Amino acid sequence: MTTENRSENEAKVADTLARLADAADAEAVEAIRIEALGKQGWISALLKTLGKMTPEERQVQGPAIQAMRAQVADAITAKKAELDAADLEARLATEVLDLTLPAPAAPKGSVHPVSQVMDELAEIFADLGFAVATGPEIEDDWYNFTALNMPESHPARAMHDTFYFPDTAPKGGKMLLRTHTSPVQIRSMMAEGAPVRIIAPGRVYRSDSDATHTPMFHQVEGLVIDKDIHLGHLKWTLETFLKAFFETEDIVLRLRPSYFPFTEPSVEVDVGFALVDGKRVLGGSGDEPGHGWMELLGSGMVNRRVIEFAGLDPDAWQGFAFGVGVDRLAMLKYGMDDLRAFFDGDTRWLGHYGFSHLDQPTLSAGVGAKA
Repeated sequence: MTTENRSENEAKVADTLARLADAADAEAVEAIRIEALGKQGWISALLKTLGKMTPEERQVQGPAIQAMRAQVADAITAKKAELDAADLEARLATEVLDLTLPAPAAPKGSVHPVSQVMDELAEIFADLGFAVATGPEIEDDWYNFTALNMPESHPARAMHDTFYFPDTAPKGGKMLLRTHTSPVQIRSMMAEGAPVRIIAPGRVYRSDSDATHTPMFHQVEGLVIDKDIHLGHLKWTLETFLKAFFETEDIVLRLRPSYFPFTEPSVEVDVGFALVDGKRVLGGSGDEPGHGWMELLGSGMVNRRVIEFAGLDPDAWQGFAFGVGVDRLAMLKYGMDDLRAFFDGDTRWLGHYGFSHLDQPTLSAGVGAKA
């Protein structure tokens, strides 16, 4: 490369840098890049001449041409960054987000009726001094049946259409999907001793499916173990719970003798209702004209043998227990007529009942869904 050629190339570099400095937009910068560094660009043409030079010439001219190429390439990169920053600054100045605007009128999500009722139950029983206890859904045969006064040959086991696993349980028998949340009561008494005051909500499993039964459903059971507990305490607790849950004082209960292996005495609890527009509305005595009695839940005084299985002295401690289907409570309170719809995942069905995803049930504001 002669001195004349070197001066000419240096002038081209200076001109390219000057035009880059004046470039108004990305298109102008790209045109300059193609002119200098494109396949047919003048710097690219200079690089192609290196192959025809002698080693001595290449050793001198190569670094000079590469330096021009690097100088122009760096200037192009810097100019692009400058234009991008200016463009971002302009967009930030014009695209303003007003944080004071109200939220969308229709929220994207909603609470499932089962979740709503679970929250309502926890709120009501927390006010009565109950804690929420949980346990495994894959349960040991001993906790699910034996510790609840249902030995292997007991006929009450036939009442539970149980899903068994082939695995052997640690205490003998088999592993299974729990058929009720009563094992949580046993585990709580064994872990905490007495006194105990808990509710045990959760999923349970039985092999049954129709409009009012599903293979998996939700249940809540309550347990109180203390000294000098009697059936009157059970009746008062259930009345207080149902009045708060259905948000009416007009709740009348009827207790009928029954049989459950884990309670003695055992009672079925009926509640009075009236038919209004073809739907059962709880309230009033079932003996009144136009009313009837509906079986709602099972309960009773905890069997002495169950207290013994839990490692407590039945002469010192007594208690009561009750159990009710959460899905059934939701059907009664919110006028749902098919249990299977709870598990269909139809957003139209969920939206129909209008549970807010931000609503938290409270006793002071009412536990039911807001309008």
